[in-house]
Amino acid sequence: MSLNDAHAFAFSLATSLMVAIVIFRAGDGSFSVVPANEYDGDTAAIIHEFDPFQP
Repeated sequence: MSLNDAHAFAFSLATSLMVAIVIFRAGDGSFSVVPANEYDGDTAAIIHEFDPFQP
């Protein structure tokens, strides 16, 4: 997915599920979105984190 799509999807998930969401770059160069508590990859691959509880 593109970075713009990933940002939109992550923001939507974070606000509807009320959990922190991480956007990261996958090994093939694409972007993916996953709940922060389920991410177990390299922290250097994280592009952005949406936390609905942070102002």
